[in-house]
Amino acid sequence: MQTPNPSTTADPTASRLASPFRGDPTMARLLAITIAIFVVMSLLKPGLFFTWGNFSSMAFQFPEFAILSLAMMIAMLTGGIDLSVIGLANLSAILAAFVLTAFGPDLAAGGSAFGVIALAVATALAIGAIGGLVNGLIIAVIGIPPILATLGTGLIFTGIAVVLTEGQAVLGFPAAFSVIGNGSIYGIPVPLVIFAVLAVAVAFLLNRTAFGLKLYLMGTNALASRFAGVDNTGLTVRAYLLSGTLASIAGVVLMSRANSAKADYGTSYLLLSILIAVLGGINPYGGFGKVGGLVLAVLSLQFLSSGFNMLQFSNFAKEFIWGALLLLVMVVNGLQFGRTRPRAAAREGGNP
Repeated sequence: MQTPNPSTTADPTASRLASPFRGDPTMARLLAITIAIFVVMSLLKPGLFFTWGNFSSMAFQFPEFAILSLAMMIAMLTGGIDLSVIGLANLSAILAAFVLTAFGPDLAAGGSAFGVIALAVATALAIGAIGGLVNGLIIAVIGIPPILATLGTGLIFTGIAVVLTEGQAVLGFPAAFSVIGNGSIYGIPVPLVIFAVLAVAVAFLLNRTAFGLKLYLMGTNALASRFAGVDNTGLTVRAYLLSGTLASIAGVVLMSRANSAKADYGTSYLLLSILIAVLGGINPYGGFGKVGGLVLAVLSLQFLSSGFNMLQFSNFAKEFIWGALLLLVMVVNGLQFGRTRPRAAAREGGNP
């Protein structure tokens, strides 16, 4: 009589729950890191860290840079990077702020705040999409390397924002606008809801659509992607357009939470978004990465940042730790992914 295989008689529910981590050392490592940081900070500052007030505060804080990390992830999956996300987020927010302040007198006279807010958000999304489109065209059509192209456009976006505002913050928004960054729905912070919806949408786009399949293929092997009939140029343009749009959403959340818009908001978020993407298992050479890994990276760094604040670490020390952590994670991921990708790209002649 044949002895049943334990693996075939296991609880199917447990198997489904474990499946995201089975055979994926990055996700398992991230989960362990996140839990470890949470436990250590809870033990070090139980009266401050392990409280509902702290959890609520973190839920309002991290969606800003978490959405930027989603934008960075999309760019990195192509084998590129988007260093313009902060500049584009602030420019989108400033132009949306101009719409809000321009219609302020109408609101005071009894106008509809919802219509003005919708117009402002639409303006921000349009600016983000246009900025992303510019990035994509410069990279895919002209052929400028992504790191140089987005570094240049990021400076341009920031420069335009400084010129428009003369370096000053834009204030005077309708009270209803603050709901986006500071409101709650049945006790759940609105910024957290926005990030959750975007994370699910991006995960669906990458895992359940032809766009996502082609994006992973192009990031893994651009030459094979082209021979498979994929329009690498158009795909790259669409990827950066999506990245720019996500950056503009982050800008709207940031300006709503701060109740103002300025050209230099969130400057530290650029390093943080890159660190989150890399820590989340996104391959810097493109072609590999999961939204679930990025979410775990966001949580682990938010727990770490909140704990540092409670332990009274200086901002300079935190910047040093973020940079050192970024280098460490890149070394570990480089060993995991192997060193064949750069040589393979050289043999293929680079990304077409």
